Amino acid sequence: MSSDREREITQAFVSLANSLVDGFDVVDLLDGLAADCAHLLDVESAGLLLADGRGVLHVVAASSELMRNLELFQLQRDQGPCLDCYRQGGPVSVVDLSAAAVRWPLFAAAATEAGFASVHAVPMRLRDRVLGTLGLFGTRTGKLTEDDLNLAQALAHVASVALVQDKAAADQTAINEQLQHALTSRVVLEQAKGFLAQHGGLNMDEAFAQLRLYSRDHNERLTHVAQAIVARELPAQSVMAHATAKAARAPRGTRPGSAPR
Repeated sequence: MSSDREREITQAFVSLANSLVDGFDVVDLLDGLAADCAHLLDVESAGLLLADGRGVLHVVAASSELMRNLELFQLQRDQGPCLDCYRQGGPVSVVDLSAAAVRWPLFAAAATEAGFASVHAVPMRLRDRVLGTLGLFGTRTGKLTEDDLNLAQALAHVASVALVQDKAAADQTAINEQLQHALTSRVVLEQAKGFLAQHGGLNMDEAFAQLRLYSRDHNERLTHVAQAIVARELPAQSVMAHATAKAARAPRGTRPGSAPR
């Protein structure tokens, strides 16, 4: 393993650890985790699915809008590797999606059309309870190395701990409330992204990047910024103007407001 990769892995875990403080923004943390997975592992995109108190999965984070849409398609059609991973409670690896047409005909066709050729899913667990799954999608056929799969599982474990920190593992009501909070926060964020995209002529990835830029530069939680936009307490124009002003001040070749998830 190169020293640069070791440094990046260390930084990812340090970032997650630093996020585990009182009042951390769970949606921002999980989006950052999805981006870290896509960057650190030999995959193109990553997505996180989280189960509500009834065991129904929802998309809670994704490294791109394309990834989010594919995860939604998987849930809507009730077929795919992430669903199987959640139901079985163990990893699912598909080294060649073209060979999975019989197992998941609708999902395999959609994923292939989106440009993906392989997918791997690992469970997010809290002891014996499966909270959700981490899906890793590649544009090339082939399996992940054992080290990469172990790293993916370790990141998923950290996310699980983050979701239910300070909650007793036996207190299922408290855990369900924490998970529902994460899912509700994601819904508000998607509403804010859509509002910003519509008013600014942006795509959803650009809208998300501008929301995150504004929240970080103003030291506010991402969810709070999203709630303020949805409630019309924060004008969308203010968020876009901030990104435009920062881009104008940035050195040539950098793109503030367009940072990856």
